[in-house]
Amino acid sequence: MQAIQIRNFGTAENLQMAQVVLPEISSTQVQVNVYAAGVNPSDVYTSTGTYAIKPTLPYTPGLDGAGIVEQVGADVTHVKIGDRVFIASLPSGMTSGTFAEEIVCDAAFVYPLPEHISFEQGAALGIPALTAYRAVVQKAKLTAGQTIFIHGASGAVGLQAIQIAKAIGATVIGTASRDEGKALVKEAGADFVFDHLTEENMSEVLAVTNDKGPDVIIEFLANVNLQTDLQLVAKYGVIVVVGNRGEITINPRLIMQKECDVRGMVLFNTTSEEHQALIKGVAALLESKQLQPVVGYTYSIEHAGNAFDAVIEGKHNGKVVVQTRTE
Repeated sequence: MQAIQIRNFGTAENLQMAQVVLPEISSTQVQVNVYAAGVNPSDVYTSTGTYAIKPTLPYTPGLDGAGIVEQVGADVTHVKIGDRVFIASLPSGMTSGTFAEEIVCDAAFVYPLPEHISFEQGAALGIPALTAYRAVVQKAKLTAGQTIFIHGASGAVGLQAIQIAKAIGATVIGTASRDEGKALVKEAGADFVFDHLTEENMSEVLAVTNDKGPDVIIEFLANVNLQTDLQLVAKYGVIVVVGNRGEITINPRLIMQKECDVRGMVLFNTTSEEHQALIKGVAALLESKQLQPVVGYTYSIEHAGNAFDAVIEGKHNGKVVVQTRTE
């Protein structure tokens, strides 16, 4: 089969097409004909060799994808041959990923994909959907009637966090830097959309919360925004830090005065029980059509390197996807 193979860590130019032999499946594994693969920032960082986890070279990248089941192991019962499925959040460090025409992986990471969700949308689930659900539901414990503020809401995680929050019954405030991103944030269901938060426009955000501030803030760039978040969040509120790229100086007195919580999260810290709860929650929202992943741009597998560059450069709103085969 054809697959992307990385033989040397470095730039996106190292993503090369190659002929790869598919392994035999075990009793607990599934073979999937992959039609689309999602590109996550962690995929890009791993390919540079600077990430915490380094797969053995050569390896095929990709932790998320979608396609059709080709074979199932004897002990697999939740999917069958011919089923449309999505592959969600494969373990980091694997040498065989979703940037390939086919994949053999543990059945625990393969789930049914509803007919109304395309393969490209299915590839946009996985890490973004599970991250959004963990941040909003498991960490923030958002409830109906609360207000949630999502920084950088036009990304793959942010857009799905909006939809999850609306399904819960919350009021959603989102930010984006470009008009295209703001339109997507509004389309995803946000009640209010602003430019990225600064001390200058904080009063506008406070105004739509009757000067109380949001009960929950989802933060994707804590090294820039955390001090402002502490000024904005409501008393007894929760800030969930999903992303960070450096250090920041904050005033802890704000945490004391508001008695707010700052909670960090990394998806791969989830227990097996929490992971199953994430999947069940996401699957229920898919079935009820309350979760509709937004694909920002699709690249062919031959141009996977361009997809990696686009993710790091923030070229597209929504999810960047690689098409691994045509239907």
